[in-house]
Amino acid sequence: MRDLDRSPPPLPRDGEHTDLAPVVFAPDRNPALVYLARLAPGSRRTMRQALILLASLAGETDAEAFPWHRLRYAHTQAMRAKIADRYAPTTASKILCALRGVLGECFRLGLMSAEDRLRAADLPSVRGSRLPRGRALSAGELRALFRACDAGTSRGARDAALLAVLYGAGLRRAEVVDVRVGDLDLAGLTIRVTGKGGKQREVPVPASARGAVERWMRVRGCDPGQLFVPVRKNGAVERVDHNGIPRVMSGQAVLMIVRRLAKRGGVSPFSPHDARRTFISDLLDAGADLSTVRQLAGHAQVTTTARYDRRGEHARRRAVELLHVPVEAG
Repeated sequence: MRDLDRSPPPLPRDGEHTDLAPVVFAPDRNPALVYLARLAPGSRRTMRQALILLASLAGETDAEAFPWHRLRYAHTQAMRAKIADRYAPTTASKILCALRGVLGECFRLGLMSAEDRLRAADLPSVRGSRLPRGRALSAGELRALFRACDAGTSRGARDAALLAVLYGAGLRRAEVVDVRVGDLDLAGLTIRVTGKGGKQREVPVPASARGAVERWMRVRGCDPGQLFVPVRKNGAVERVDHNGIPRVMSGQAVLMIVRRLAKRGGVSPFSPHDARRTFISDLLDAGADLSTVRQLAGHAQVTTTARYDRRGEHARRRAVELLHVPVEAG
């Protein structure tokens, strides 16, 4: 490995060997591990994938052993160029955020000088725009999804309550699986939510969702633990495993549940986050002000909330339907 004061080689082209060879770090001196450790659990997986991708651009597969402190501006600028070519601006910006973050930890750990860190992290933003991801669910689709829940079964009660909270409170899937029984106030119809960065907020739940949540609570019971827990095919609710350890659902389990409901209900595929997009769009469509919706969604910036608004799709459709295309029948 070269000394820090020597200039590193440029980033290799795809398929070329790089001499940015892996390094063995002590865990408390590993910039990648230290960077990931300070992130919220919901962001950790995404940024770990970003670091893996960045390391792969230099021909390495192990982000934890990658010599981040050896990177210089020539390296990072080449990384930025490749990322800008391959990814949408929002995704590219998130990847560059991970790069700047791990470079910052290199400096804090004394692995990199302040000047080298500033130069390596001095990267212009990736500009441009893409069509917004995801979609909003129609009222008819929401009704079909609730009808798809198995009425009278433990699993159906859980799925209906889960869907009611995803849409009625606009929670992220990482937030909904983190909600505990003690966070739910059925009398006041509120849920205490821990969002990104450990920030807590209290979200009111529509009165129309109370019935679904109450039915699930009668099935689940009021024992402490996660509000939403696994349910076996035979209807047994798994609050704890055979060792007495509380069972929890993963965000992936929530995704599989909404996919199953969509298939049963004849609804086009959607993600749990689309329920959140629908929550925001429907509130704005009903006349709620953007600032209030931002607080309910747990966004730091109003501009983030605005990106979730899907009302424009319907407005554009209504506008073009005002036109008549004089095509003669064949």
